[in-house]
Amino acid sequence: RGIDHYRSAVLKIGEVAAIGREFGIPLIVDNTAAPLTARPFEHGAAVVVYSSTKYLGGHGNSIGGLIVDGGNFDWAAKPERQPLLNKPDPAYHGAVWVEAAKPLGPIAYILKARTTLLRTHGAALSPFNAFLTIQGVETLALRVDRHFENAAKVADWLKQRPEIVSVNYPGLQTGDQKATADKYLTRGYGALIGFELANGREAGARFIDALKLVYHAANIGDVRSLAIHPASTTHSQLSPAEQLSAGVTPGYVRLAIGIEHIDDILADLGQALDAAGKQPVAAE
Repeated sequence: RGIDHYRSAVLKIGEVAAIGREFGIPLIVDNTAAPLTARPFEHGAAVVVYSSTKYLGGHGNSIGGLIVDGGNFDWAAKPERQPLLNKPDPAYHGAVWVEAAKPLGPIAYILKARTTLLRTHGAALSPFNAFLTIQGVETLALRVDRHFENAAKVADWLKQRPEIVSVNYPGLQTGDQKATADKYLTRGYGALIGFELANGREAGARFIDALKLVYHAANIGDVRSLAIHPASTTHSQLSPAEQLSAGVTPGYVRLAIGIEHIDDILADLGQALDAAGKQPVAAE
């Protein structure tokens, strides 16, 4: 993932891609959380994938995904690393994909995906879902700017709240992490924010229950602002130790900031934080 969906860490795409190319391994980046602001192909990624359910569609009304081959990776350079592309494919009349793709360029990966995997597994968008996705993409550039602008304001505001121990947001990072975010996120720092509530799991549950405008959902990239408390939802079947090993702490909440008016977002977050309870005063 270009941006981690829970802790907002930004991947050093160029460094990872360079290591991969040295060993004949393509870097595939999930850029779902950072459309337009992150441009993985410019830093050496071979393939970029998206969940179009998120920002591309933008309205949480269709399910789909996209695979984009950058056409910049030599799939034949180390054939032992890519046997499915460099050996005869019995699923398609013995075609060797790196040879079949030569007239079109270095696109053996996406050619095989299109001609055999899509055919065999049938993972095709319905016409209506495709229509909804295309409609969403038409306004993507307008929407993400509002998402990113709102998120930056929310992150700065959250830093001031006494109920919150820490805030995770690429724009608030320091040192090497901030330099990485600035290098790879050129149009904004995304719209995902995480924060840790001082009073732990119970505070997280109270915060979620008190929300009125912000919607409780595990999705991201919706025009509506969304919130999730992983410890009691997505990771609830794990033991406390397993949750911690996955980076999920008891009071952690993730926000996916939408495009509502910023005053409305802050008002709802404020009353929910009031319900969650303030940070205990440390004993002298």
